[in-house]
Amino acid sequence: MALISKKYYNRDLSWLRFNHRVLQEAADESNPLYERIKFLAIFSSNLDEFFKVRVSDIRKIKNLDKTLRKKLITKPNKLLKKIKKQVDLQQKEFGDLFKNHILPELKNEGIQLVRCEDFTASQKAFAEKYYKENLQNKLTLGINVERENKKIFIENEELYLTALLNNEEIIVVKIPSDTPRFITFPDENNTHYITFVDDILKHNLAKFYAQKETSVFHSIKISRDAELYIDNEYSGDLLTKIKDSLGNRDTGQVTRLLIDDTMPPELLEHLKKILDANETDILRGGRYHNFKDFFGFPNPTNKKLSEDELTPTRDPQLQKHSSMFDAITEKDRLFYYPYESFDDVLRLARQASEDKNVTKIKVTLYRIAKQSGLADALQNAAKNGKEVFVFIETKARFDEENNIRWGKILEENGATVVYSYPGIKVHSKILLIERTEADNPKTYGYISTGNFNEKTAKIYTDFGLMTANTKITSELNQVFQLLERKIIIPKTKKLLVSPFTTRGTFKTLIEKEIENAKAGQEASIILKLNSLQDDKMIDLLYEANNAGVNIRLIVRGICCLVPGIEGQSEHIYITSIVDRFLEHGRVYIFANGGNEKMYIGSADWMTRNLDHRIEVITPILDKDVYSKIRKMIQLQLDDTVKARIINEDQDNDYINSNSKLRSQLETLSNI
Repeated sequence: MALISKKYYNRDLSWLRFNHRVLQEAADESNPLYERIKFLAIFSSNLDEFFKVRVSDIRKIKNLDKTLRKKLITKPNKLLKKIKKQVDLQQKEFGDLFKNHILPELKNEGIQLVRCEDFTASQKAFAEKYYKENLQNKLTLGINVERENKKIFIENEELYLTALLNNEEIIVVKIPSDTPRFITFPDENNTHYITFVDDILKHNLAKFYAQKETSVFHSIKISRDAELYIDNEYSGDLLTKIKDSLGNRDTGQVTRLLIDDTMPPELLEHLKKILDANETDILRGGRYHNFKDFFGFPNPTNKKLSEDELTPTRDPQLQKHSSMFDAITEKDRLFYYPYESFDDVLRLARQASEDKNVTKIKVTLYRIAKQSGLADALQNAAKNGKEVFVFIETKARFDEENNIRWGKILEENGATVVYSYPGIKVHSKILLIERTEADNPKTYGYISTGNFNEKTAKIYTDFGLMTANTKITSELNQVFQLLERKIIIPKTKKLLVSPFTTRGTFKTLIEKEIENAKAGQEASIILKLNSLQDDKMIDLLYEANNAGVNIRLIVRGICCLVPGIEGQSEHIYITSIVDRFLEHGRVYIFANGGNEKMYIGSADWMTRNLDHRIEVITPILDKDVYSKIRKMIQLQLDDTVKARIINEDQDNDYINSNSKLRSQLETLSNI
């Protein structure tokens, strides 16, 4: 069953196909058991965000004027039905995987998840003691709602238990969010017993309401619209508006009511009335919700049930230099996280903060760690009299509060901090350091595909380039002048900067491949992206296909291009890699008549990245850096283990090959 037009696959349905690839990793028995459990948590967390963001956007279309709505290609009701159908199928697959595969395998390892109905006498006593000591005082014991009453409020993404009492009252109990989700019982018979805090509550609530005729308690969870909807973003203090709007996420419109699929119909009907929900809001899940809590699932055994922790390497040639500035002057330096350590970025920042010859440090921060060595170095630099400029993007969804917090700290320590621009996000990941050498200023630059974030640098694959090449650093300085509002448009010949030159340059590069193909010359395009959505870029790739350009794409997430269609995309082959580390780097390679051109940067081929964000993409000019990236990309092109084929229906079939090459594993031994 095709979910697409023959020209473009819907972006939201494509995203759901990506999340299905995550679910496939949870089903993959070659992964260690706790890695599979982790993928269940990632799947659940991803789906929560999808409903808070994308589904809310689609529902907003329904509120448009009917005349305007008719002109849109997207039909919101039709799309929501397709989304619901896909999610229902995935939820069933998820439930079957957890119940019939994960739980038995845990049991084989001596770990048993116990439901309240199966508590032994000693476990019941433990549950009652735990309830009195840790839960009872945290509960507002139930919101009693007669079925005729109108509405109650359920908090966003919080867990609740609900039951129907005497067929006339609904009881709703919030599970305390500051309590561990998993409770470990004392071991019995050489078995480790674990239960959900949900079951501890269910057992005790059943006792509390024993005098009333009650149905079994069932889990419910609501997702709400997470958009901030800042009115008139172009006037007033945008930072203050963002701060004031953060609380709206807790009260936004319902986008999903997730229920236990064993919930009796009469209870569900009452819930729909008091929660102002309709059938399209309802998604049926299993007994438990918030599987993202499985990120913290305990391992009470001494068995190795997860992957070995990765120890990132450090370039021995780089470590020979006591000064990062000397090392970068010698040649461009490339880092490939998480295989290589992020510590050398922190080392550069620390040296810059203490070096008496450094005069300026400029950086953009999109998603920064809560505990950040980079931010510490920036504070130290400002205290040491350096001119420190920090652009903080406060519209980085779900990181707004942390970004604002760091902005305040940096300001208090003497840095100049500039916050979001109205109408445009700054998504680039760039750093510039100015240093006085031989009485002249010299600049050092860093351009990355990923954030300045020590935590995500351990689990996201990203490239980071350090360079003193003036062809790059002089143009990088112009980008910062733009952010400092000293210029309106940066003039760049080497760097691609959205929204100014990125789209146009990529268009020119593709047209060159088309021209070469028609002339019988070598013509190919290799792209590694997180997402491919922009219809104009897709149309250019279709045009290149029809000219005979060989096109090879690696797209992790959303892919709206439809491959394999005669006369449109038969020369386009796409794979998607989902593995232990999140593929996050963007690489763009063009044959260029045999003199290959390569770029890396922060921009996907989505309309927002090309036209509505400030992105920075750099050419790779150093031959050693080029060779290193090319080798890593070739491993991914050759992946036959974790790569899925993206066909016209996005079925997520694995590659059928006798040769078995897992690119992330090969990278570990080739870095």
